[in-house]
Amino acid sequence: MWGLKSGALAGFAAAAFLAGSVAHGADQAAKEPANQPFAYIELDVPYVQTPDAVVARMLELADVQPSDFVYDLGSGDGRIAIAAVRDRKAKGAFGVEIDPKLVDEAGANARRQGVSDRVKFDVQDLFTTDFSRATVVTMYLLPDVNLKLRPTLLDMPAGTRVVSHQFDMGDWASDFHERQGRRNLYLWVVPAKLGGKWTLKQAHGDDLVLELDQRYQRFEGVASRGDTRHQIRDGWIRGKEVHFQLYAESGVHHYAGRVEGDTIVPLTGWGGEEGWQARR
Repeated sequence: MWGLKSGALAGFAAAAFLAGSVAHGADQAAKEPANQPFAYIELDVPYVQTPDAVVARMLELADVQPSDFVYDLGSGDGRIAIAAVRDRKAKGAFGVEIDPKLVDEAGANARRQGVSDRVKFDVQDLFTTDFSRATVVTMYLLPDVNLKLRPTLLDMPAGTRVVSHQFDMGDWASDFHERQGRRNLYLWVVPAKLGGKWTLKQAHGDDLVLELDQRYQRFEGVASRGDTRHQIRDGWIRGKEVHFQLYAESGVHHYAGRVEGDTIVPLTGWGGEEGWQARR
């Protein structure tokens, strides 16, 4: 995380936000040479640590488990990545940071805490970083960096948890938001991709063709059979879990399911429709 000075935040320049740390200094962008590689930017911005209580809460919101691999973006002295492994028993963590000195400090901290075999740090470009191992992403980045990173986050596997300190994701509404004093914490669960056509096979009745229009974790659409069309409303997704209402002549039917590849299978215990399956 990059620093706060006089209560304001601003970016270094295009090269600086590629490494994704929070920074101050409205005039800094004008000082940096165009197209300067981010690794060579002179760093003169004070580093501000995230309080340990906020670190703990971020990892709690993400529900970090021993099966998780955590990526921390703007990792500073490494405290979030280290706490994920030390306190939440994550199987591993990786921190991305712009400042080589902080990367060295974070590595030393990991060694002191006895977790250096499972926690690594590197100076990297956020937009070329390989996130294939990530099941949890924590971040403290500038708003415009959040927005530029948003497509990458949305393309992660359904169920990946993303926690941001202080800044949101624009019109991608968070699944959960809370304030801690002047600090904002946001949680998103990456939604499964449902947009397009599905065939809904029911235990009783004819098959229906579902045409779904998805926007982030919300969706709507139509269910059709021949010339008969029914509205699909109130659709929402949390990771791989899916809920929607189908409005038919016989009444409103509730569907609750779980996405498994190109299939949606019903969830039990929700009191909705049973014996159905949808295939892409």
